[in-house]
Amino acid sequence: MSDLTLQQAIDNIYVSINKDNEDLDIHVAALKAAMAREGVKEAVFEPAKLAQSNRQGRKIMQSFFRKKGISISFSA
Repeated sequence: MSDLTLQQAIDNIYVSINKDNEDLDIHVAALKAAMAREGVKEAVFEPAKLAQSNRQGRKIMQSFFRKKGISISFSA
């Protein structure tokens, strides 16, 4: 797999989430690698692009990513 940019990795996660989490673990690993390469400590997601953009959905997503060692936040 070629090295993805941070934005490409985040976009792949949006697609995966909207396809019922298809290959999500692969995309999360790619995101973690992209964050390390670019020196980013936190990935920022847009709630409007999520399948469940309510507070509960965002908290579940944060918890899932935290377990994978990735800190995420959501844009306004």
